[in-house]
Amino acid sequence: MARARRLATLGGVKWILIVWLAGLGSAAVAAAAAKAGERAPGAPPFSTATVSPAEADFQRVMAVDDAAHEEIDKWIKDNGAFAKKGAGLADAVLSLKIEQRLEPVKRAYEEFLQRHPQHARGHLAFGSFLNDLGEEADARKRWEKALELDPTNPAAFNNLANSYGQTGPVAKAFELYSKAIELNPRQAIYYHNLGSVIVLHRKEAATHYRITEQQVLRNALELYRLAEKFDPANFQLATDIAQVYYGLQPPAHEAAITAWSRAQALARTEQEREATHLHLARVKAAAGKLTEARVHLDSVTDASLAGVKNRLARELVDQALPQSNKDDDRRLTLPPRKP
Repeated sequence: MARARRLATLGGVKWILIVWLAGLGSAAVAAAAAKAGERAPGAPPFSTATVSPAEADFQRVMAVDDAAHEEIDKWIKDNGAFAKKGAGLADAVLSLKIEQRLEPVKRAYEEFLQRHPQHARGHLAFGSFLNDLGEEADARKRWEKALELDPTNPAAFNNLANSYGQTGPVAKAFELYSKAIELNPRQAIYYHNLGSVIVLHRKEAATHYRITEQQVLRNALELYRLAEKFDPANFQLATDIAQVYYGLQPPAHEAAITAWSRAQALARTEQEREATHLHLARVKAAAGKLTEARVHLDSVTDASLAGVKNRLARELVDQALPQSNKDDDRRLTLPPRKP
C-alpha cells in the first residue's frame, strides 16, 4: 500500500472484513483491499540524509507499516484464490496471522511517539492504523492529538469527521469535512466523504443545512462531481455518483444510465463490471428499455451476483406483461373470502 494510506482516510475497511470477503473470491478481495487502501496522495518518501532525525525516524516506522500491509494484502488475495479451490485458510486463522503480523508495527508506532510525542503526523498515522484494527476510540484520541498539535492539517479534520460520521453527532462530521475542504480544496477525498455522509444521513443533513432531502441529494451529487474533477478514474466515486440517482425525484433515468455507463468504463475487475450491468439493467427497465435491460442481465455470469440477477429477471418478466395479465395475477393471489 502507498505510504500515504496512513494520513487522510476514505473510511476504513477493517482487516477482518477483508478476510471475510476472501470467501467471495479473489475479485471481491481485490476490490475490498483497494477500497481500504484509497488514501489522499502524500509527499514522496523523504531522504533520511536531508530531513530532521525525528522525520527520518518517522519514515522508518512508515516503511515498517507499508511492508506489513503489503504482505497482508498478498496473504488475503492469495488466500482468496486458494479458497476458490477449497484450500484457503479459515477466516479465524488468517485473522490471527494478520493480528500477529501487525503487533510489531503497533509497537513501532508506540515507541516512536514516546520518543517524539509532539509529532503530529505520527499521531495521525497511528490513528489510521488503529482505526483499521477496529480500535476506533483510541484512533479518535490520536487524531484529536494530531489536530491539537497541527490545527492546519486537513487530514486530521477529515479523519475525525469519518469518526463522527460513524458514531455521531453527525453534524460534527459535516463541520469537520467542510473545514478539511477549506484547508485543501483540491483534495477529492474530502468532497467524496462529505457527499457520502450527507447521503447516508440525509434527514440530519436536511435539518442541519435547512434544506429538503431532495436538495441534500443534489448537493451530494455536486460534491461528488467536485471530487470527480480531481480524481476522474475512481470507480468507487463513479458508483457513488450513480447511486444518488436512485433517490432523486422526479427520476432522471437518462442521467442515471450515463452515470452507470461511466462507472462500468472505470471498473477494475470483471466482478465490478458485471455489478454495473445489474444496475444498468435496473435503470433501463425503469426507463422502459426492457430489451436493453435483458442484454445487461445476460452479461452477468458471476455466481455471487446470481440472486440479484434472478430477482431483476423476474421483475422484467412482470413488467413486460400486459396490464390485464398483471391484474389477473393479483386477483389470483387474493385470499379466499370468508363465508
